[in-house]
Amino acid sequence: MDIFQAIPEFRDQLARWRLNKETIAFVPTMGNLHAGHLSLVEKARTVADHAVVSIFVNPLQFGEGEDYAVYPRTLETDCKKLTQVQTDVIFTPTVTDIYPEGMQANTRVEVPRLSHLLCGAYRPGHFIGVATVVNKLFNIVQPNIALFGEKDYQQLLVIKKMVADLSMPIEIIGVPTVREVDGLAMSSRNGYLTTEQRALAPRLFQVLDQVRCQIEAGEQDVIALESQACTELKNDGFVLDYVVVRNGQTLVFPTAKDKTLVILAAAYLGKTRLIDNVLCVVR
Repeated sequence: MDIFQAIPEFRDQLARWRLNKETIAFVPTMGNLHAGHLSLVEKARTVADHAVVSIFVNPLQFGEGEDYAVYPRTLETDCKKLTQVQTDVIFTPTVTDIYPEGMQANTRVEVPRLSHLLCGAYRPGHFIGVATVVNKLFNIVQPNIALFGEKDYQQLLVIKKMVADLSMPIEIIGVPTVREVDGLAMSSRNGYLTTEQRALAPRLFQVLDQVRCQIEAGEQDVIALESQACTELKNDGFVLDYVVVRNGQTLVFPTAKDKTLVILAAAYLGKTRLIDNVLCVVR
């Protein structure tokens, strides 16, 4: 496994593979890797000749007062984990490598509509930061395939829309959320939770899954289901940004004709912001 920080040397390696008509699957991450990230790499190895992983904590997607300064940087441990899942190359650029003239002078990429809903409303500019850095990484790597976890469902849709709108020749694959035994979605931020908060955190998934069961059983009053879920989570001690049922492709309020729905939530336990979602098929 090779590790590159400099963009030119990294590109040289990828160019040799492309010259040999070997395919590349790319997994962009911010490091502090867990089993969810590793599942992306394992999937990448099944769909392309080479698996490439980037580790870059992107300051452009963090808002004022968010956790950029304290976000866990665990490069040595991450590299060991990536070796175990047979990653071919790791790309570890610095902020200066990605934004050589500073973030404020950098060209930005925005996906309208999707970027301003839900998490985009509560974290203004977040998805502009995501789209910008992913676009740049795609231009550096030029992968055939890129893989993203379904845990951040809105991010996955934003990336898919960006790739479609800009006619990028990249297949985007969403990989199912990996969960702890008690149902909590794996996240790099779970480490912020206290012992008491960690014990409570699985309730987020439990409540979302409860809503899924009610919809699949025939319940059609989406607003009532959202209200019920909010009340339960608030009573459990969560501070909510939202719990909503939305169209699974557009994230707009569903109609009676929609067959694929997604139930999404963002909520705080203490200072830790948790997100999760559950897909729902209406028969």
